[in-house]
Amino acid sequence: MADVVIPIEVARSFCEGRTDHTVDGDNIRDLVKELSKLYPGIDVRLNQGLAVAIDGEIFQDWLLEEVAPSSQVNFIPAIEGG
Repeated sequence: MADVVIPIEVARSFCEGRTDHTVDGDNIRDLVKELSKLYPGIDVRLNQGLAVAIDGEIFQDWLLEEVAPSSQVNFIPAIEGG
């Protein structure tokens, strides 16, 4: 199971402030789906303006990125450029 860290703003709204979660899944979409079962509506919020770091590597288009059972996944504010 991957270790997933959710930003505090999202955690306060959906997870009673709990930012650290252990979630089962083969890719980020699976992890989000599992989190949504526990916290209805969190999937919509996680898909808005957040990037994902998997084991320290940041992804902007992250939905199908694979994760290992030992992965550390962090949802972080997306970096915008111009």
